[in-house]
Formats: sequence, structure tokens, C-alpha cells
Amino acid sequence: MAHNPLIAIVGRPNVGKSTFFNRMLKSRKAIVDSQERITRDRVYGTIDWAGYPLEFVDTGGYIPDDMDVLNAAVRKQAQAAIEEAEMILFMVDGRVPPTSSDSLLAQFVRESGKPHLLAVNKCDSRNQDDQCYLYYELGFETVLPISALHGRLTGDLLDVVIEKLKLDQKVFSDKDQKVLRLAIVGMPNVGKSSLTNALLKKEQTIVTPIAGTTRDSIDTPLRWYGKDIILVDTAGLRKKSKVEDNIEYYSNVRTYQAISRADVVLVMLDANKGVMKQDKTIAQYVIQKGKGLVMVVNKWDLVTKNSSTLKEFQRKITHQFKALDYYPSLFISALTKQRVSKVLDFVWNVYQARQQKINTKDLNPWLEKVQRIKAPPAPKGKEIKIKFMTQVNVSPPIFACFCNYPKLIPASYQRFFENQFRESFNFEGVPLIFSFRKK
Repeated sequence: MAHNPLIAIVGRPNVGKSTFFNRMLKSRKAIVDSQERITRDRVYGTIDWAGYPLEFVDTGGYIPDDMDVLNAAVRKQAQAAIEEAEMILFMVDGRVPPTSSDSLLAQFVRESGKPHLLAVNKCDSRNQDDQCYLYYELGFETVLPISALHGRLTGDLLDVVIEKLKLDQKVFSDKDQKVLRLAIVGMPNVGKSSLTNALLKKEQTIVTPIAGTTRDSIDTPLRWYGKDIILVDTAGLRKKSKVEDNIEYYSNVRTYQAISRADVVLVMLDANKGVMKQDKTIAQYVIQKGKGLVMVVNKWDLVTKNSSTLKEFQRKITHQFKALDYYPSLFISALTKQRVSKVLDFVWNVYQARQQKINTKDLNPWLEKVQRIKAPPAPKGKEIKIKFMTQVNVSPPIFACFCNYPKLIPASYQRFFENQFRESFNFEGVPLIFSFRKK
């Protein structure tokens, strides 16, 4: 993948970083709310400005002196974003004078030695531009008034960004390159962020013992044996009746969006809790969306085991949800890294299966054979004959099956049909769609 210049947006809580980020991406990619400290992890997004691709990373509000465990983790994430960025966009609230937190963070930004500029936000009209003068004391050479909410002067800011990055040639990101999008989903506190960090071998997302720490869906590029993967760590999914506030509701919405945009989804379970009803609901949604699915049972190191424990757990999974017979399950410990190295092998196999195309010349001999094994029933005395089939789509695989009475084929025969098909062709981990049509 081509490398785009990365600009870190940093500042203390509630100065408008996520509002600016969303303005740049022209979407609600980061969760914006009037409460403070909503953004905790790093969230990435790419824009094109005058032919130059720029990648922004939104960070949690920086609180230099607060030693609370979550705030310490947010601070660590902001520092990590500054370290990996080519440029730092330091944002302040122009409606109030500089605070001690602003001053401490300004010093940290200057000492980084990276190109930087100061954006004085909430200057919603020309009359408020004088608010910038309050901030010259922080020692920044470039101080720009903007309104992230209304978009005022944000274009001027982007021009300055390009100038400071010395982008004298237009570079274009390789958007057309085929990249595997992998979403990691599951109920809160099953270890999604820990698995993400284990796969990335660095702390990309905040991991604390507090359930529900991750709220945004976070896209992270990963290079694996020459293959490009976009890893999406998501907020834990709860039942709707358990969603307590607007922020958590939008986290759930983002997670469902992440599933919709993914090629393959890892559905994580907690080995200690077993298969919960909500786990089944999540898996059903993934299958309905036609996405590749791998069940990952985490915290396997905490389970007391004997020779039959694993098979018994697998039996419970398929007993609760029969369709999962067709989907692989992997038993890991994100904490001890047990079998974590196998996760992406499983994912890549499912990804390839989801993209495969079966030739029509191979499908129709199989079709004749399966009808010899068991012919479709004859409801109301009408003999059903499936005459021809062909694959009409990949990712997900869709097969058109032409017959004389498509509406009369019962669900039981459709299940038999799919079972026989899966035994003959390798589509493990992939939902299949058989479209019975009139011929």
C-alpha cells in the first residue's frame, strides 16, 4: 500500500478534534458527543485535498496530569500518535484562554521536532479571529483560526498542511489494490482489543480491565506475509435493551457498519462464559450479511481442560447454532499468545474461499449427481426438476439454480442441497446463497 502523510490531531478534551476529523472525512467516522473524553483510541481516515492524499489520526483528549488508569491510557495513545505521525495538528478551544494542560501539551508538540501548527478552533466568525492572540504565548510559529463545526477556514488549514509537509509532487494512494478487511466483533470484554494488539504486536488500541473501553471502530493497516489486511477493532456489542446511552448506541451502529464493510469477521467468545444468546445473534448477523466468519474462543488458558474439553465446547457451539457446523472455530489466549499465530491463517483461507468461482461445467455434473442421491419432493403431485445451475457472484458466492417450480422447493431440501454442496466444494467459513429461479 502506498504511504500517505499522517497528521495527528491532538489537544485536551472537548476542543473539537473529532468534529474536525469528521469534517475532513465528510462522515461520522468518529463518535462526536457533547460529553468530554469520548474518543479514547486512535481513529484513522484518509482524504484527498487538491490531489494530495492526507491521512488523519484522531486521538483521545490529552490530560497531562491525570493519573486515572483510563486517562493514562488515553495519554499514551496520544503520545503514540505523535510518534508515528509526519505532522502534528495541535487544536485548542479559542473561546477560553490557554490552560496549563494546553501549555504542557504545546511543549510536548514542540519538543517532538516534527512539523506542526496550532489550530484555534471555535472561531465561528471573523469577529472571533482575535481569539488567536491569546494563544501566541504558546510559542507556535503558525497559528490559524478555524471552525471545525462550520468548516470555516479548514481549507486554508489544509493548504498550510501541504505546504509544511513539502509535498511538491502529487502522490496517490493505491485505493484499487485488493485488501482484506477483517472485523473483530463480540460482546464487551471478551478480549477483542487484546487480540488486535497481539496481531499488530503493538498497543494500537487501549486495553484495560474496564468493560466497554473501546467505543470507536478503528481501521489499522497490517502487512502479513506480503498480504495487505485492514484490521477493524470494534466496540463490544450489547443487546439493545442493555444500551445505556447515545454513545453506546452509536458504538453498536459502528460495529454493524464495520461488519457490513468487512470481508471476514472474527466473532470472539469468552471461554469462561460459553456460548451466549448474544453470540448467536452476532454470528447470525454476520452470516446474513454474507461475510466470511471464524469463531474465536478466547481465554482458553483459563479453562480447566481434559482430552475432550475442546470437542465438547465445539459441540456446544453447533448445538446452539446448527449453521456453525460450516464455520471454523479456533481456541486461543490473546493474553499468552496461544494459537494467535494461526488466526490470520484461518482468516486468509476463508477469504480465499469467499472469492472462489466454480466453473459451470463442474457445477452441472454435480447437480445431476445430487438429484440422483435424493430427488426433490413432489408437492401437490408436481415433480420438481432442477435443470441448470451457475455461479453468478463471488464475495459472497451466489448460485442461480433454474427449475420448473422454484417456490415449491421446501427448506428441508434446500438444507440437504447446501450440505451436499459443501461436502463437494470447499467453502468453509463462507455463507452460500442458492437462488432458485424459474426456467
